[in-house]
Amino acid sequence: MNAFSFYNPVKLIFGKGQMEQLKEEISQYGKKVLVVYGGGSIKKNGIYTQVMSALDEAGMEIFELAGVEPNPRLSTAKRGADLCKKEGIEVILAVGGGSVIDCTKLIAAAAKYDGNPWDFVTKKAFPKDALPFGTILTLAATGSEMNAGSVITNEETQEKYGWGNPLVYPKFSILDPVNTFSVPLDQTVYGIVDMMSHMFEQYYHNATNTPVQDEMIEGVLRSVIETAPKLVKDLENYELRETILFAGTIGLNGFLQMGYNGDWASHNIEHAVSAVYDIPHAGGLAIIFPRWMRHNVKVNPERFAKLATKVFFVDPKGKSSEEVAYEGIDRLADFWASLEAPSNLADYDIDGSKIDLMVEKAMINGEYGNFNKLTAEDTKAILTACL
Repeated sequence: MNAFSFYNPVKLIFGKGQMEQLKEEISQYGKKVLVVYGGGSIKKNGIYTQVMSALDEAGMEIFELAGVEPNPRLSTAKRGADLCKKEGIEVILAVGGGSVIDCTKLIAAAAKYDGNPWDFVTKKAFPKDALPFGTILTLAATGSEMNAGSVITNEETQEKYGWGNPLVYPKFSILDPVNTFSVPLDQTVYGIVDMMSHMFEQYYHNATNTPVQDEMIEGVLRSVIETAPKLVKDLENYELRETILFAGTIGLNGFLQMGYNGDWASHNIEHAVSAVYDIPHAGGLAIIFPRWMRHNVKVNPERFAKLATKVFFVDPKGKSSEEVAYEGIDRLADFWASLEAPSNLADYDIDGSKIDLMVEKAMINGEYGNFNKLTAEDTKAILTACL
């Protein structure tokens, strides 16, 4: 493995009834709080009432920013930052899934910045300060509750990029599996695809001597694969929700990527697709990732074969590494299809008319990917295979 340093300051508060700790945690950072949330599902399932009651009891002065999009938009983050500046907000509380938390991270940094928040996303500027914030997670998927990364869409320019900074780690994150009971089937499946994709991205790297990291990723993936088919048939099962919720956090809190850089090319391609078509992020990943795998098997067949045997239990007897690898990829695609995840861009009524535009957006910073550098030709081949 490569030399590395590791830092993760997030206080993770996990388990049934842990919302009770909100009052104590939020009070440490001030009295003026901005509550950020999405389309209103938290008002239907009762989480909004719980949060507001806890904040009232803590004596907080409450402001709200509702309507964060599934692919959070720059304009929404700007509105949040402007509100923070106008009202003298001292602390932010993100209540929702990864999109709400990602948007909150940009709000927190932009509230302490006089320029365009897009500067942070495009790395033209870097935060020097940020408002503190906590999270109440309602969807198992992105791991944003325990990392410093964020993905933002600029709807005016049709660009979608990831960014991050140590100043935007959450101060605390409260994860109660009960809060995910009301997540509908499609969003539950998207969350499962998303967290698995994060682990796959980290599994494909070029470092050597990573048996501990490999075993951790393989083990979490096996747990997700065993749990997911049961969960989609029993959405209010506490133990199943608990397993998936924890897996999503572990999947992208840095623990699985110590000692190397993962690939992240599939995410780059998906960002280009959803920047143009505004499709669900994980839906795009379900389509793209198996194609990226097939495109790259020959780079290191043994790596793909290892995943196939350790996670998908492909029998390698009498088969070449490439044969084992392709069988494993087929089993992944079949697994996601069994959960009713999309398998082709046509499932979102996307044809080949804008492939060149998507390739252009994927290539904005030149060749990309750490496991294997992809060119425009590679990107077009992968997207064409996704149709």
